[in-house]
Amino acid sequence: MVRPVLRLGLIGDAIAASRAPELHRLAGGLLECPTDYVRLVPAEMGVNFDGAFAYARDSGFRGLNITYPYKARVVEKLRLDDPALRRLGAVNTVLFEPDGSARGENTDLTGFMAAFRARFGATKPGHVLLIGCGGVGRAVGFGLAALGADGLVLVDIDQTKAARLRQDLQADGAGGSIEIEAAATGAVGRVDGIVNCTPIGMEGGEPGVVLPTDAFRCALWAFDAVYTPSDTPFLRAARANGLATLSGYELFFHQGLHAVRLFHGRAVDAEALRRALARA
Repeated sequence: MVRPVLRLGLIGDAIAASRAPELHRLAGGLLECPTDYVRLVPAEMGVNFDGAFAYARDSGFRGLNITYPYKARVVEKLRLDDPALRRLGAVNTVLFEPDGSARGENTDLTGFMAAFRARFGATKPGHVLLIGCGGVGRAVGFGLAALGADGLVLVDIDQTKAARLRQDLQADGAGGSIEIEAAATGAVGRVDGIVNCTPIGMEGGEPGVVLPTDAFRCALWAFDAVYTPSDTPFLRAARANGLATLSGYELFFHQGLHAVRLFHGRAVDAEALRRALARA
């Protein structure tokens, strides 16, 4: 019997280096479900985000991943069944239902928590500097709160985003202090963890590091949400100062595992998928 092809896609800007198509095609192979996963860049399609979303919805796609800069924008188009997800206000996974509706999930949140626990075990995050309060920053911020962070210092060039994230975390019952700083250097020396949730350092994006190298000295661990390349200048600067690091590749991998389960309705063997990606 010929199995129907599962159609999936990724909407975002600057996604030429994304490994999401590879991950989902390999997962489909392991699950014996042929999978077609395409990049949908609105500017290249000659449409805006709404046009790219409508194209996928009307072309028989089972679902979408959503990445920078559309994770908050897509929310208005979706049904969000979890009240906590509505407070989070960002979605990276969309499922098109048989009744024509579209449901949102956030595997960045669950994927970050899984990646953090896999790397650091039961250790809590402590006080954390979170740089970048957009879509992935919101998911990581909610994840840090759920992991028991003692406090967060939020930094974004758009301070309204930082203020909104603080308000939404507090409404969700996050424990610990939540501060806002105008610049990341203002928190140096009083945090245990440093997290980059900006696209700075991403392949095809703005080069550089969000902090001076010596600003890492007083922290214990660092995470970079960027995963292309997998070893970023941010992570190298953190390691040079003796910090334990968590790569954005681990977030990519774990959020991908969770998205596979949503798209297929069943889990893929995690280690088999990791080996397949390494070979690829």
